[in-house]
Amino acid sequence: MDWDDVRAKPKPAAAVGDNLETLSVAELALRIEALKAEIGRVEAELAKKRAHEAAAAELFKR
Repeated sequence: MDWDDVRAKPKPAAAVGDNLETLSVAELALRIEALKAEIGRVEAELAKKRAHEAAAAELFKR
């Protein structure tokens, strides 16, 4: 038996498309902050990958 199968996987704090009608004003504000933090994390990773891609293109440029 694999222990990863036994443990419950944590639900993301904020997922795109979730029903928002049941959330309070405070929960919606927290959700916005969580999504902003995730956007920042994704943008940082995108910048790293673009820099890596540019470096590779420069290396193999003819």
